[in-house]
Order: sequence, then structure tokens, then C-alpha cells
Amino acid sequence: LGSYVKHVAASTSLQEPLLRLPILARLSSTGASLQKEDSTTDLKTNQGFKGHDMLAPFTAGFQSTDLNPLVIERSEGCYVYDINGKKYLDSLAGLWCTALGGNEPRLVAAATKQLNKLPFYHSFWNRTTKPSLDLARELLETFTARKMAKAFFVNSGSEANDTQVKLVWYYNNALGRPNKKKFIARAKSYHGSTLIAASLSGLPALHQKFDLPAPFVFHTDCPHYWRFHLPGETEEEFSTRLANNLENLILKEGPETIAAFIAEPVMGAGGVIPPPAGYFDKIQAVVKKYDILFIADEVICAFGRLGTMYGCDKYNIKPDLVSVAKALSSAYSPIGAVLVSPEVSEVIDSQSSKLGVFSHGFTYSGHPVSCAVAIEALKIYKERNIVEQVKSISPKFQDGVKAFSDSPIIGEIRGTGLILGTEFTDNKSPNDPFPPEWGVGAYFGAQCEKNGMLVRVAGDNIMMSPPFIISPKEVDELISIYGKALKATEERVKELKSQQK
Repeated sequence: LGSYVKHVAASTSLQEPLLRLPILARLSSTGASLQKEDSTTDLKTNQGFKGHDMLAPFTAGFQSTDLNPLVIERSEGCYVYDINGKKYLDSLAGLWCTALGGNEPRLVAAATKQLNKLPFYHSFWNRTTKPSLDLARELLETFTARKMAKAFFVNSGSEANDTQVKLVWYYNNALGRPNKKKFIARAKSYHGSTLIAASLSGLPALHQKFDLPAPFVFHTDCPHYWRFHLPGETEEEFSTRLANNLENLILKEGPETIAAFIAEPVMGAGGVIPPPAGYFDKIQAVVKKYDILFIADEVICAFGRLGTMYGCDKYNIKPDLVSVAKALSSAYSPIGAVLVSPEVSEVIDSQSSKLGVFSHGFTYSGHPVSCAVAIEALKIYKERNIVEQVKSISPKFQDGVKAFSDSPIIGEIRGTGLILGTEFTDNKSPNDPFPPEWGVGAYFGAQCEKNGMLVRVAGDNIMMSPPFIISPKEVDELISIYGKALKATEERVKELKSQQK
């Protein structure tokens, strides 16, 4: 079926069923192949990787069986290279994470030095390592939206959010509130793919056939103003309505049963959705009224992505608990963390002292190599004033892409800082999606790849979050490729519409 089919298949929305092969075949047959040869076949050995041995994440079985994957071999700055040396501008920074680009020598040196000194030791039973202690202190100092008391180390954002649920349950049990166990998240949110994190996520594909979400998780409104506002409703009024809906859900379930509310400052994998005006002020007032903990999922937003050190700084969020990962080590080594407020940590300390142990943790919690890399990453963010760097380059990025907003196939371009989403719809309307079998988003993504740029495709949503170090010249390149891909996609849509008549 060729390269184009590969991209249509690979880019299916988290929220929609996979497109089937007959549809893909029809799509492929209506236009010329986008690439003359499959770039993921190793040209030196003529070796392909169809039917490889990996059970691949977020990948359909037929893709692994029938199609060659795109195999990335090396990285340099904002670029990655496949096994045949083709260069791509990585506009998603891996998976929203390689903040310092692909070859920061100081991070490599930090890992190498620690590997040579102490490649591993754990943090159980009051034993630990110096890098884990140093990172905990440094990390707490970076968070200034409110005081945080402790950092608990994990290996990913999913583990961080799973841990959040256990901590909150432990906290409420210690306070003699065994019924205060339910969680409220939001439709279209993404909080990870482990059992509990997937339950918190508001994307149906993460639940289908997994017997999820868990029964203690409830989902309130997605705060996407463009898609969900009522006629004539302002952003402030929309935010007020959503806060009222949240309060009504709490009252329906019983405030004494609701333990916590979790939110990303800017929703990421759900389509890059910044909050509407006044949203977090109104939401925080509701959860505070009913003694419900606020968990800020900063896995994508933290360390500069929005032009502030944390998303909480940008939106005046005062959380009780925070999840971080991704840019914590610029993704050079797996690590995440949960930041815990004094009020929560004091209860946990007291309860664990009574029980004799806090029975939660992982073999690799506070892994010394990952901690050493994260310490160096935090140093670089501070020394190079990365937050100001992001703030400086963001207008060029945002304005350059949003200049395409008048395109007849674009419904909305939205974002802030170095994160941006494009949603393709017909007639500029959220209520007029293109037929899914047209694969509009997938076609755009394939055109970007053809022209040397990788984007995140989810149905007819396109997402970008380039490395924090992206240069003005590289932003120009990103905008240029985006424009070429858009023009080709407009022509494709025009052709498909003509075939309908």
C-alpha cells in the first residue's frame, strides 16, 4: 500500500477507532505516492523491518506486520535522522520532551560520569544516593507557585499520576476519611497509559477493551472554548458554566466522596487546548470549597514549555500535588517526580511513622544516573535562562503558524509558548468535520514528513511542541514546511470534494 498508507494508519486519533485497510487502500489509490521508496528500508542492506519483534506502543498490529516503521538512528539539535540519513525537523521534541535538543553534551557527560561512579543504587529503607537527594532539593526550589515540601521520584508521567492516586488515598485514610476516594478529571485529558493514569485520561481509545476507566474516576467538561461554547457565550461565561458543572458533579456524587481533581495547565495530547479566560481561578474556588485536592499534571508544561517555569505560574494555579517528567531530564534518561505540599506530606509522614513504613516505590525511584542528568538539565535551564529564551522565540512560532488560520480547511490554530495545535474542519466550524476516511490530518502529516518535518497527528488534529532551543532560522523552516504541507492538503481536499459531486 506504500508510504502514504503508513502515515494515514499511524496517525489515527486517540479518540477514534482505527481506519481500516480497505479505506486506506482507497485513499492510497486516489493520489500519487508521496515517497518513491520507503525511507525506513535500510538502503545499505536492503533490510526492512516489517513484522519486527516489538509489541509497539500506540501502534496497530497490522502496521507492525505489514509496514516498515520509521527508524530514527541519531539526533542533533532540533533534528533527527533516519537509518538512511534523511533529516527531519522534530517539531514535537520526541514526545513533547527533548527540551534541550538531541545532542546536549553536558547531559551526556553527566550520565557518563555517574555511570562510571555509581551506575545504580536504590532509595529504599532509608538508603539512597547523593544525586537523588540533590535533585529533590533542586526540584523543590524550581517550583514557586506555592511551597512544596517533598519530591517522590518515579520513571514516567504515567507512574507519577498513578502515584498521585495512591498518595491521595493514603492521605484520606490517615485522616479518617475512607469514603473520600473519587477522582475528577476532564474529557480529552491525557494523564498516561498505566491502569489508573489511563482511567484518569479522558480519551476513549485508552479505555476501549481495557475495561477502563476505573469506577472511582469521573470526567467533567473539556475546557475547549472554540468547540464547546454556546452561541454568544464569552470565554469568562464559558468558564463559569464549566465551574458550575463541576460543582454540580461534586454535589451529585457527594463532596465527602471526592478526593481530588486533576488537570493539565494546557491540555496536550487531547489536542493542545489552553484554558479559557478565568477558568482555573473558577475551578480552584470550587475544589477548595469542598476540600478537594488539586493535582497539576505538569508533565508536558513544566520547565519552560509555556514561557514560564511551570504552567502553574502562567495560570496562577496553587496545587496540592504536582506531576512532572519529560523535560525534567530533557528525556535523556527516564525520570519523573511527584511534588507534595507540606499539608499532604506531613500527614503521609505521620501515618507512615505509625505503620513503620511508607510502602510505595520502584526499583528505579531516584535512579542515580537519571537524577544526575536531571540535575544538569535544571542547571542548563537556569544558566541559559531557557524560560526567557522560550518567551522570546514563542511569538515568532505562534504568529508564524497562526498566519495560516484563514485556510479554508483549518477550523482553529491554538497554543501558547512553544506548544501549538491545528484542527482541520470544513467551513471553519467545529461542527463540520471532514469525513474520517479522507484522512486530512494524516495527509498533512505525510506531507510534512516528505518535506523533512515530523509532527504529531491525531485524527484531524496536528500538534507541535519543538525543543526549547529552536532557533529563529529553524522556526522559519518549520513555518515553511507547514505552509507547503497545508497547500498540498488544501489541494487534496479540493480534489476529494470534487469527487463527491
